[in-house]
Parts: sequence; structure tokens; C-alpha cells
Amino acid sequence: MVEITDGLLRKLLKNQKEEITNFHIYQSLALKEKDAANAKLLQTIAADEKKHYALLKKYTKIEVHPSKIKVLWYLLLAKTLGLTFSLKLLEKGEGEAAIAYNGLSVDFPELKQALEDEEKHEQELLGLINEERLNYMGSIVLGLNDALVELTGALAGYTFAIQNSRIIALIGLITGISASFSMAASEFLSKKQEKEENALKSSIYTGIAYIITVSLLILPFLLLSNHFLNLGLSVLMAILIILGFNFYISVAKDLPFKKRFLEMAGISLGVTAISFGIGWAVRTFLGLEI
Repeated sequence: MVEITDGLLRKLLKNQKEEITNFHIYQSLALKEKDAANAKLLQTIAADEKKHYALLKKYTKIEVHPSKIKVLWYLLLAKTLGLTFSLKLLEKGEGEAAIAYNGLSVDFPELKQALEDEEKHEQELLGLINEERLNYMGSIVLGLNDALVELTGALAGYTFAIQNSRIIALIGLITGISASFSMAASEFLSKKQEKEENALKSSIYTGIAYIITVSLLILPFLLLSNHFLNLGLSVLMAILIILGFNFYISVAKDLPFKKRFLEMAGISLGVTAISFGIGWAVRTFLGLEI
């Protein structure tokens, strides 16, 4: 029998708390899941987590309570950002648990089975969810990316040429809403040409993504009067949107984050700089002012 030192006990208790917390997360998500197959798999994984907890408790002889904050956090993530995102994010923690078990299994061979279960979880979850928002992610990317590139560029040009926040916001809003309908219509016709069954839904996702992005980019011009400050805040907003969106995609679809983020940010900022230069040229050389 291995002597359980204070340091080893702390490690065991930490993993024990993780297991009982994850049990409650999977169990709660399973109860809220409408798809029967997904719910069944979540129940199975929850049962595994509880089994791991019982195994660890056999060594520690201590009852451990779950982290209620973490359970509520993942339920909130699932509600707002989707089940796939929350599960994939949770699985990153499962990966850390697998590393921990790999070290503990030297002293506790029984934990090798727990390690195998953790690895199996990751594979099962990869193909678990069939969420509508992920099925239409291509359409969302189209609307989001087009709005970021076009409107940040347009706002930069308007800022130097017009130099009036209210007028810039008005023109930007008209431009953005018109462009959103145009982009949605183009997506609809494109999907129709490809004989996609859900062409209308794809176009709606594209349009909504475009309008939301436009609203966030124009918001500073509606709230503040300093047009150059507003442009800076709008560019910062664009970077934050790109950051958040690419983090979501990297987690939900297991795609590389850094490359995609730098690519989108580089294109958006590059177009903004060019458009700002065009606005400066129009105002300086053509003498056009509003």
C-alpha cells in the first residue's frame, strides 16, 4: 500500500473535486439536452466521472463537494455559446486531468483505467453535437468577415473625409444595413446555385452576423463626439470581435487560433489603413468637405 503523503493527498483531492464537478456539469447538460442520443452520451460520461470520483475517494477517505460556480459557468456557456463550445472547453480540462492521472498512476495502477476513460471522452465528444449554429458557421464567417473588412475601411475613410461623428454614424449605418441585405441576398443566390436545401437560412445567418458586427463598429460614433477617438475605438472593437470569434471557432471546431486571428486582423487593419489614406487624399487634394 502506497503511503499517502500530504502532497499526494492534495493532488488526489484536487482531481477528486474535478471529477465530482464534471459529473454535475455533464449530468446537468444531459438533463437539458433535447437530442436523445446526445443526452445518452452525456449521461454515460457523467457516470464515468462519478466512477472516477468514487475511485479517488477510496484512497482519500474524504467527501468532496463540487464547485458550484464552475457548474453554473459551464451551464451558462452552453446556454449562450452552444453545447459544442462548452463541452470542448471542458474537454481541455479533461486533457489536463489525463496528464495528472498519468503521473498518479505510477503509485496507483487503478487510475490507469481512469486515464483511458479520459482519453476516450475526448474522442467521443469530437463527433457528439450537431448544432445548427455550427452547421451554418460558413455563412456566419462570410457576414462577419465582410462587415469587418468593408465597414472598418469605410469608417476610416469617412472619419478623415467628413470629421463629424454623427454624420459618420448615419452614413455608416445606412451603408452597413444596405450591405447586409446585399450580402444576404448574394449568399441566398449562391446556396441556391449550389442546390442547398437551407439557402434561406444560410442567408439569414449571414445577414444577422453582418448587422450585429455593423452595430458594434458604429456604436462609438453614436456615443462620443471625437471622431478620431471613435475610429480608434471602432478598430479596437473590430479586433475584439475577431479575437472572440476566432477563439470560439478554435475551441468549437478544433481549428488553429493564432493563424486565423492574425489573418483576419491583418486584412481588416490593412483595409482600414488604406481607406484612411483614401479619405485623407479626398479631403486634401480634392478639397471635398462636409
